[in-house]
Amino acid sequence: MLKKKALVISIVYTLVLTYVSLVKLNNVPDIGVSFGDKIFHFLAYSLLTFLWFNTFLFNFNYKEKKAITYAAIISIVFGIVVEVLQEILTVYRTMDIYDVMANTSGVLVTVLVIVLIKNIDVKKI
Repeated sequence: MLKKKALVISIVYTLVLTYVSLVKLNNVPDIGVSFGDKIFHFLAYSLLTFLWFNTFLFNFNYKEKKAITYAAIISIVFGIVVEVLQEILTVYRTMDIYDVMANTSGVLVTVLVIVLIKNIDVKKI
């Protein structure tokens, strides 16, 4: 059942992530870690990659190699675009290279986990 709804889940999550990334967030609790927002970025983009991988795999019937490649590229590009939009469209957010690095790290770790679990031949990607 979730396989059939993978596309809808991915689109909704991407839209929510876009919204949360571009609006002014008030009263965000401090988790007491100086790099707490980077942990959020890492986890958010890890989930984004996982969701789009499943969408490409189950809804578009891509082979695993193609699905993970597309999911990774889209997630990394999306993260960069959102950071640029924060700089251009908002006065309360700024572009941060460390956010891009945290986003990309989340994507790459997720790719690594999927490759290891699915036993995808990385040499041909």
